[in-house]
Amino acid sequence: MSPRAKKRWKIAIATFVVVVTAGVLLFPVGLRQVAGASAHEPEDYASRLSPATRALIDDRLRDLDGARLFDYHVHVAGVGADGSGCSVNPKMLSWAHPRHRLQFLAYIDAGRVHDMEHADREFVDRILSLARGSPKPGRYLLLAFDANHALDGSVFAEETEMHVPDSWPVRLSRAHPDVFVPAMSVHPYRADAVAALEEGHRAGARVVKWLPNAMGIDPADPRCDAFYMRMKELGVVLLTHGGEERAVDAEGAQELGNPLRLRRALDHGVRVIVAHCASDGHAIDLDDPARPEVEAFDLFLRLMDDPKYVGLVFGEISALTMYSRCGRPLETMLARTDLHARLVNGSDYPLPALNALFWTSRLAKLGYVTDDERRALNEIYDVNPLLFDLVTKRCLKHPTLGTQFPPSVFHELPESRGLGESR
Repeated sequence: MSPRAKKRWKIAIATFVVVVTAGVLLFPVGLRQVAGASAHEPEDYASRLSPATRALIDDRLRDLDGARLFDYHVHVAGVGADGSGCSVNPKMLSWAHPRHRLQFLAYIDAGRVHDMEHADREFVDRILSLARGSPKPGRYLLLAFDANHALDGSVFAEETEMHVPDSWPVRLSRAHPDVFVPAMSVHPYRADAVAALEEGHRAGARVVKWLPNAMGIDPADPRCDAFYMRMKELGVVLLTHGGEERAVDAEGAQELGNPLRLRRALDHGVRVIVAHCASDGHAIDLDDPARPEVEAFDLFLRLMDDPKYVGLVFGEISALTMYSRCGRPLETMLARTDLHARLVNGSDYPLPALNALFWTSRLAKLGYVTDDERRALNEIYDVNPLLFDLVTKRCLKHPTLGTQFPPSVFHELPESRGLGESR
């Protein structure tokens, strides 16, 4: 990220914090303006959207196969209500840690949580409402989220921002098989890592989710080898964050998001999906003896351009339409039509419901969407942020080349086909 881009990001974050703070003081009306700012419900689709906007939606979704439509990146989180087994770090529940507390309040408002005694269920009900409120609902990969672990495999509770056990996405997917597909999250340093992987596979999960920066995982660590070998044998896909992490606390561990550290998994034959195409932050160029810091996005592209990793490494485009990422990363991925067959879509929900992170005015200014599309997208957001995310990506055009993401990006990868039928 250039110094100028860093400055813009810092300004955006500072603005977000200030506005959220003001929102808390005026809660719930003020907070909703920066978090779950949709004024209406998915059920209001027909009555609230103009004929022109409904026509735009129909046009942009027409060439998508509803049976194959797939979102690879949907978070479920919770506080342990409703028997979910989920938890969050206590600092997110205390005003002694205002930044974390504000972040937590923004997330629960984005998820339309009103009753903390049933917060976990309300969060899920909101996803179901948004998904089923779409003209083409598709299916959504629900992500478990393992705890941070120390090098000896023990849980590092103080560094764990949140925990979503594998059992929660499995339970939800069994209850709603038309909408949800489970992903597990197993820290490879755990003494029982391989056994947990096998258990998750038996339960129907075919994807492992990692956020190395927040979980304390070095994907290049030899400790991962046995785990990678078993993943390869089982045909399990690794969905892992790439680049810097800002949604959860990962200070001091950002280098773990270096895309080049994923080569160890790839060299074991594990299929890897790099979330967000590693579109934010810097990482060390491990191929250069001088060890300079370069954009993590460029290191991701290096993996994608390596002939030996074709069919193994893929990019996931969630968050590319965010204010801070819709410059070079989005423009590049739209232009690189040679890579489109190896891209998948993800919403990174609940982020699309955080109004302050997505500026349709910026997308229009940069030439990705027209002014008419921008107005329609704003209408959609006011009813269904999840549908807004999908339609936005289907509207995007490269500002000069006119290239777009093809329908295949929004369908389940052939390499991971059967995720939804694995239970």
